[in-house]
Amino acid sequence: MRSLKPLAVIALVLALPSAATAYPEFQKYSQERSGRGVNCAMCHAHADGPDGVKAGQVGSLDAEGIARLNAARIAFEPGQKVDSPILNRFGDAIIEGVGKNAVLSMRATPAGLGDAMRLSDLDGDGISDGDEYDEGTHPLDPNHGDPWKLFVVNLSRHRLDLLLLALATALGLYGLGHILTWFGHAAEAALGRGKSPKE
Repeated sequence: MRSLKPLAVIALVLALPSAATAYPEFQKYSQERSGRGVNCAMCHAHADGPDGVKAGQVGSLDAEGIARLNAARIAFEPGQKVDSPILNRFGDAIIEGVGKNAVLSMRATPAGLGDAMRLSDLDGDGISDGDEYDEGTHPLDPNHGDPWKLFVVNLSRHRLDLLLLALATALGLYGLGHILTWFGHAAEAALGRGKSPKE
């Protein structure tokens, strides 16, 4: 019986060739526009894409995974809940947000995907998913983004903390200055060259 399992997986992969369809136009656009190396993990569960038998690829799916995949494949209109086993959260969000029909039509103009995802920010880093797609950064990694944009976002988010830190530093330096002045006067008084700090 064990020898049948690999054969069943191979038969399943061969039986569902269209289920593993990837759209390299989007990856190519992101790479060319950003000048960064972008792999399939921007949208897919596996960095090598949907083809294969590794976890997150079509050949690894059981019956429940195939059912989830088929449900995602027929989400033609936006607004449908998508939970594809071969896509990550960004890939699912694309299908949920624009629908499979729009994704198919955007293959000819992949820049449209960036525009369509401009209001989404799945990793909460302050940079929209559409901008991350255009810039070749990962929309699910809050530490992966344009460094200047991340700096500006973090500066804005932590401005109160930074203000309090600056105030505490200024007060600390002010107090330290007075302590040093007192020690200076105390040292002069001890040497008999000045007034006592109590005077």
